[in-house]
Amino acid sequence: METNQYLTEFYNSYDEDSRLAPRHGSVEFLTTMRYIEKYIKPGDRVLEIGAGSGRYSHALARQGYAVDAVELVEHNIQVFKQNTQPQEHITVTQGNALDLSAFPDGSYDITLLLGPLYHLYDAGDKRQAIREALRVTKPGGVVFAAYVISDGCLLDEGFNRGNISVSQYVRDGLLDAKTFAARSEPKDLFELVRREDVDELMSVFDAVRLHYVASDGCALLLREAVDAMDDEAFELYLRYHFATCEREDLLGVTSHALDVFRKRG
Repeated sequence: METNQYLTEFYNSYDEDSRLAPRHGSVEFLTTMRYIEKYIKPGDRVLEIGAGSGRYSHALARQGYAVDAVELVEHNIQVFKQNTQPQEHITVTQGNALDLSAFPDGSYDITLLLGPLYHLYDAGDKRQAIREALRVTKPGGVVFAAYVISDGCLLDEGFNRGNISVSQYVRDGLLDAKTFAARSEPKDLFELVRREDVDELMSVFDAVRLHYVASDGCALLLREAVDAMDDEAFELYLRYHFATCEREDLLGVTSHALDVFRKRG
């Protein structure tokens, strides 16, 4: 896969750390970390593919884990290195999620694929990224893959905020006029999917799903209310979110989803 010029231009000026910093943005980070912490064990080796500026890599390295990171965009790598603290046992290299040949088979206990599937636009590339993540993971190891979910984004950015025109998306063929299923191209930056798309992608792999999670739930849709909460109210909101983020009847109402699966072996 050639480097997507739209992607490079976007991340050269985008602050990923700031996205996850406000209360509404922190829900996704806290939820993802909560699930990682269910499975990570002392001494585990971690690989983060598409690490961005390293929010997750640094968080885990600061807990004492050995972390290797791969990132496509040079600007993100520079920020990643600037954020590295002396005590961290961490590396970052430039690379592509579709080709992890620099990393041996079965090397990692925990593999994070929390960004690349946002920016891959056909099933072949998506499966190649998942295949590579599984290859470098030890038998019995756990992979965490994140997706951008179309319905949560349409509800929030489209119908609620008007940042995108849903009617124009339909006219342009980016949304099916009957089902509202989404279609994206590299210039659109983000690939929007639904749970059934993720299920179809995963159907060819010898892996066991452990969790499928609405990782930010309604937090973006309710961002003003969430950001206005005091500490006690936000803690209660998080308790609610953690209790409901795997409910089948709520899984589509989220802007991001986390698929957690174990490599057989």
